[in-house]
Amino acid sequence: MRDPGRIAAAIDVLDRYALRPQPLSLLIQDWGRRARYAGSKDRAFVRGLCLDVLRRWRSSGAAEDRRRGMLVTLRDHWGWPMERIEEAFSGEHGPGALTDEERTAGPTGLLDLPSFLEGLDGAAEVSEALASRAPVDLRVNLLKGDRDKALKATVTLGAEPAPLSPTGLRIPPAGAAEKGPGVTVIPAYGKGLVEVQDEGSQLTVLAVGDLRGKQVLDYCAGGGGKTLALAAEMGNTGQLFAYDSDPQRLAPIHDRVRRAGVRNVQVLPPQEPEKLEALERSMDLVFVDAPCSGSGTWRRHPDAKWRLTEEHLQRRQEEQDQVLREAYRYVKPGGVMVFVTCSFLASENEERVAAFLRQNSEFSLEEPLAEAAGELRGKLAPFVTGSALRLTPWTSETDGFTLMRLRRITQR
Repeated sequence: MRDPGRIAAAIDVLDRYALRPQPLSLLIQDWGRRARYAGSKDRAFVRGLCLDVLRRWRSSGAAEDRRRGMLVTLRDHWGWPMERIEEAFSGEHGPGALTDEERTAGPTGLLDLPSFLEGLDGAAEVSEALASRAPVDLRVNLLKGDRDKALKATVTLGAEPAPLSPTGLRIPPAGAAEKGPGVTVIPAYGKGLVEVQDEGSQLTVLAVGDLRGKQVLDYCAGGGGKTLALAAEMGNTGQLFAYDSDPQRLAPIHDRVRRAGVRNVQVLPPQEPEKLEALERSMDLVFVDAPCSGSGTWRRHPDAKWRLTEEHLQRRQEEQDQVLREAYRYVKPGGVMVFVTCSFLASENEERVAAFLRQNSEFSLEEPLAEAAGELRGKLAPFVTGSALRLTPWTSETDGFTLMRLRRITQR
């Protein structure tokens, strides 16, 4: 495919998104089935362009006019000269020649945030940071080797040590029309030496402190990303239990555990609730990676940003309250519960924990880095506000994650 066909395809995909917002991946798959002539480079081009337009959905004008949003994105963020844009729009299979009005179109001045979040502190900075492309971060699996070994194994991808996580590697974002790095096809990934995991996600596990020999429950384990990180920090000692209420979310964990060389994990399927119930009041740590809006991942998934409504956010908060009401039962007296979301919104973090504490006097807040290792504690201290560790694209240059730490303080 040439520029005209690619641009027309991207506009078609975005028109379908505007008509019925849904995950962009589904729309790209649907387009791919219809466009059997499109090669891998064409698909990467269309996907990357759609994501960049969605990152600046409002400021580019795309929310109201996909052609305008496409032009502004190509000119202002992909660096295309107007001559190339003109040829792409007017060429064979293109979306049609630009009008005089379109040629002079510029940014709208709107923030690239859902309208109900425009009142956030520092909203302009938040909007701009979330409109950028994110790097690809890798976590070195210490059960299989150290970071030096992983660096040598990923040198062809351009990986470098991540700035904050001692187990992290970072691959810079791909250029405008480039395909992202093929991490999952390299031997280091297939052998379990590295996992794809944002640095912020890694840090929420590292910030918990020494876990060797502990009894740990990963309460919302999902596909097992943090389960694997917890297991590596435990050094295959102690016992790690992985639970999720959705068996489909939990399904990938078995293959991932085997690939990573993890031997201290027991997966607790929701169909066998008695196995989870047997853990009540016995865990040194309950790690709650709660369901949330995913606002911290909007650089990677900008389509999710525009699907979020106040009603959806309210439902997420209710789910978080429910998860806390369930998870605390497994913390032993003197044990710790860590509450983590991939959201930077206080309504999904501080407010949820405050609501929980009002109903559960046997728990108290702790400083979020209370047991973090000394060097890591120093690196993360600037990102602590009140009782929360908050990592964001505009402060720590990671995805957005918030961590809060609670201890069970009585023998009730």
